[in-house]
Amino acid sequence: MLRACALAFLLLAATAQAGPANDVLHWWTSPGEVAAKQALADAYRAAGGRWRDMALVSSEQARGALQARLRAGNPPMAAQFNPSRDFVQLAREGRLAQLDALADAGRWAAALPAVLLDAVRVDGHLYAVPLSVHMPVWLWSSKAALARAGVKAEPRTMDELFAALDKLQAAGLIALAHGGQPWQDLNLFTAVLANQGGRDLYLAVLRDHDPVALQGEALRQVLVSYKRLRRYVDSASPGRSWNDTTGLLISGRASFQFMGDWVKGEFTAAGQQPGRDYGCAPGLNPRSPYVVGGDVLVFPRGDGSTQAAQQLLAQVAIQPATQLAFSARKGSVPVRTDLDTRSLDSCAQQGAAALRDGSRLVGNTEMLLPQPQLTALEQAVSDFWQRDLPVTAAQQRIAQVLHNTDNRRLP
Repeated sequence: MLRACALAFLLLAATAQAGPANDVLHWWTSPGEVAAKQALADAYRAAGGRWRDMALVSSEQARGALQARLRAGNPPMAAQFNPSRDFVQLAREGRLAQLDALADAGRWAAALPAVLLDAVRVDGHLYAVPLSVHMPVWLWSSKAALARAGVKAEPRTMDELFAALDKLQAAGLIALAHGGQPWQDLNLFTAVLANQGGRDLYLAVLRDHDPVALQGEALRQVLVSYKRLRRYVDSASPGRSWNDTTGLLISGRASFQFMGDWVKGEFTAAGQQPGRDYGCAPGLNPRSPYVVGGDVLVFPRGDGSTQAAQQLLAQVAIQPATQLAFSARKGSVPVRTDLDTRSLDSCAQQGAAALRDGSRLVGNTEMLLPQPQLTALEQAVSDFWQRDLPVTAAQQRIAQVLHNTDNRRLP
């Protein structure tokens, strides 16, 4: 927090003279993210806009800087954000510009999935431009590792997954690559909840906080499967970053990883290609829930001097060519469902196809839970993963976290 505040102060000082007219605040700093940001910035400049880059290294720092600039009356022209309860709070405080007229003119309702529009709609009004979709629980596989263990087909059920994991472990491989950090532990739990529990249980637990579902046998079985996965990870798992974990698949030392589609940047940097060197599946089967997250652009309200620039950037960001260029570099899926995505890699094409099926779409945990509740759930799930705790105790704690705190849905 202190580092975020210090960086926010530096940003305030740096922009005090220049003004906010062309500032874009974001945390796109990895190679793939920088390339994607550049595609967006280039498209905006080609349309006549001016882009002043204001990059910070993490979402926490960028959000802290945005809050500081809003309080100081010096908001940036635009900022990267995620659909979340923090976003809802900013909108309800009157900090963000409404985009209803732009959305109507651009026919967003016909081109974007309802789940994305609902995520950026607050009290009946739209306050952000959906820019990209990231699905956090893809199943990635090393083709070399699977071949070495004689696993001939990608698993399509939890039973098939466990059978493959047994084979891989018997072959001396790291069957499941997992970075033992709390957020990654929750991410893996989300993957099991979605794939084994299905859409109805996923929403009953994370969105509706249904007491019957929280205490039920279906969730208990999800927790049993989740903890069973623990036996397939390696001893170096605790504390390992997601990208170092992906490196185990790239080297052929490990076989499977549940992680978001941002890992494609690691495979690409290593010269690997989907289908040839690694596999990707947005769920174990074609009916698995497709968990939706990603980036949005918000436009802080100011004195009116930035309104034209904000409208131009919003229009450019949602254009088909910008969407394709941004996602091709970032590894994400375009938010528009009316695009020809054949220019994207095969993994992104699978994601785009899933995004067109509204019956599969669910919001991610950040969309569905306020931050204190999300943090508490993350800790409860991670404790269960890391420690020798009974399933019944873990289920009771999860039920308490989700049922006894703010369980209101997002607007």
